[in-house]
Amino acid sequence: MTAQKIRKAVIPAAGLGTRFLPATKAVPKEMLPIAGKPLIQYAVEEAAASGLETVVLVIGRGKTLLAEHFHRNFHLEKILNERGRKDDADALRRLSEMIEVRTVWQEHPLGLADAIRSARSVVGDEPFAVILPDALIDSPVPCTAQLMACYEKHPGYVIATQTVAPDEVARFGILDVVPMPDPCCGGRTLRVLSLTERPKPGSVLSLHGIFGRYILEPEIFSSIEHTGPGFAGELQLTDALLVTSGRAPVYAHRFKGNHYDAGNKLGFLQAALAYALKDPELAQPLREYLAALQEVQATAPLVTVQ
Repeated sequence: MTAQKIRKAVIPAAGLGTRFLPATKAVPKEMLPIAGKPLIQYAVEEAAASGLETVVLVIGRGKTLLAEHFHRNFHLEKILNERGRKDDADALRRLSEMIEVRTVWQEHPLGLADAIRSARSVVGDEPFAVILPDALIDSPVPCTAQLMACYEKHPGYVIATQTVAPDEVARFGILDVVPMPDPCCGGRTLRVLSLTERPKPGSVLSLHGIFGRYILEPEIFSSIEHTGPGFAGELQLTDALLVTSGRAPVYAHRFKGNHYDAGNKLGFLQAALAYALKDPELAQPLREYLAALQEVQATAPLVTVQ
């Protein structure tokens, strides 16, 4: 296979966000803020920082707010400028300028593979990246850019991976992998033999999980058409990749960075703390608060329930 230029990223964002109800009854999960910035913005910024030209947001009912977030708001910018908040006004303006944002509609949330299939008309016949917005990855080099660099050396399908704890395999898609004889990419690239979506603990030997970043070839759309409902009765991208693995090479790249599963409440809180501690305005007062909170908890008397 020959590596083609990757220009587009698909960001699936049509899910219901049921794990965050009632907060997500009216507000899309992807608009929940991490250190003052919505999840969807981190995903779009990663695409822009990776040198991509276009983001394709896959949205559904009640999700038009995601696209509006990246539209120019002249009225708000004017008010901010009048109040002397030019930096804030400039930051809002840059949201609409950093990358082209297009939207496609997923009629029903039938799974990740179906969401990607919904973007086919915009993606066209070229390779593309996929970024899951609730999988936050904090790294000096954007995770998508790391996968793109791997793709240039190993054209095919590339999946972001790290190892997971044995008791966590049921939360991930799991990759059965073998080392690559080619030492390029810092020895961080593996060949994928098979894929399993959220296996039962003890049913797989591998601990290489899938972490919400992919480089896909356009042939994935054909594989999705030949994929039936899988885990939770949905069309799983993992299953579609298993179909295509018999026809094209699939690689796993052990990315560098810290992953936060912002799709569940604990992971969301962990991400909020981690990103806030990187903020120059928040870091010191937050550290002081956490230290004080820990001291209070350490000295609080134990309460016994009769």
